[in-house]
Formats: sequence, structure tokens, C-alpha cells
Amino acid sequence: MAETSTRTVERALELVAAVCERGQASLAEAARDADLPASTALRLMRTLEGQSFLTRNDDGTYRPGSRLIQLGAQAFSRQMLASLARSPMEDVVSATGESVYLSIEGHRDTALYISIVEGTHSVRHTNWVGRTIPLETSAAGQVLRDQVPEAGYVVVESSVEPDVTAISAPVRAGGRVVAALSVLVPTYRIDQTKAARFGGLLLEAAQQVSHGLGETKENPR
Repeated sequence: MAETSTRTVERALELVAAVCERGQASLAEAARDADLPASTALRLMRTLEGQSFLTRNDDGTYRPGSRLIQLGAQAFSRQMLASLARSPMEDVVSATGESVYLSIEGHRDTALYISIVEGTHSVRHTNWVGRTIPLETSAAGQVLRDQVPEAGYVVVESSVEPDVTAISAPVRAGGRVVAALSVLVPTYRIDQTKAARFGGLLLEAAQQVSHGLGETKENPR
């Protein structure tokens, strides 16, 4: 029984690896890569999907699920993500005077703030590290779901808090979004021109962190 259970785990991990290595994969592709019968692969991938380790697209292909990405991001945050992001975040604060946050995907459709460099203005967004915000309505949430426009960053006004504008850009590793860098600004202090400048600075900072994580592909601008 123990040997059978171990083999099941090994097969499941091989399927996860197959999907991750391709970015997304059909059932047939994952089964072939893992050297498994399609029926076995289907059973295991349905279980993995039920636990959010895989997500099935509308066309039937599979991609890494939210729980898998979350666990990977949390591992980054504990070992390297926060330290890699610190200097780029400080650069954005120096250029804007506004508070900059680093966030990852949390539980139950939330984004979790894990690090901050506070702004220098007397009126600024103060420390929310450890708090969560909804993915659905927040700039960081859109980024973590990889819903990023061509500019490469997201701007959302008064979504999580009234009179606060959030600008977020994606941190990527292995071709996927693993974290978000965000500037939070009192809305009265920002206009369209500033939002574009802040977004560009944030995008550059996020790309620096991504490169530190081994990502070589540039985010779109």
C-alpha cells in the first residue's frame, strides 16, 4: 500500500512538472511527458485541479493553479523575494515619495502584503504588511491574476480604500506572475501624467526583481 501511495504521488508530481515546464498543456501532452496512460493522467489531474494545484482553461488545457503559484511565491518571499525587492522598492520611493508594497497571492481570492517601504510625504499610506485585499477589485489582484494591459502596469482608483489610487506591476518567475509591486498614492496627489511616470518606474523595479528570480523575458510596455 505504501509503495502504491508513493507511486501515485510521484505520478502526480510528474504531471505538475509537465504542465509547469510547458506553461500550459493538454491532457495528452501532460500524459505523454509523464509517460502515463491518459486515463491515469486524467484521474490525477482532476484531483490536482480540485486542490487548485492545476487550473483547467476553457479550451481544456491545464495551467499551474493558484495554490501552486501561491506556495511558490511564499517560498520566494521567505528566502529571497523580499530581500531582492527591497532596493528596487527604495528606488521607487526615492523617485516618487510614495509608499511601495510587495504582495503575493493569499488565501481565498486575496492578495497578501508582505513588505513595504514607506513613503516620505507627511500624508502617506502607512504599513499594511500582513493584511489582505480582494483580488477581484484591486490593482495588485489584477496583476497577480496576470490581467495586465499592454502598458505593463495596472492603475485602479478608490477600489480597496476611498481616495487612494493603486498602481501595480508584475514580478515574474518561470514565465508566471509570482508577486506584485504597488505604489499607493492619495488620489488628490496624482494625475494621469504622474500615474504614467509612476507606472513606468514601478515596471522597471518589478523587472529588476524578476531578473533576480531568473526571469529573462521583459514585461511588455
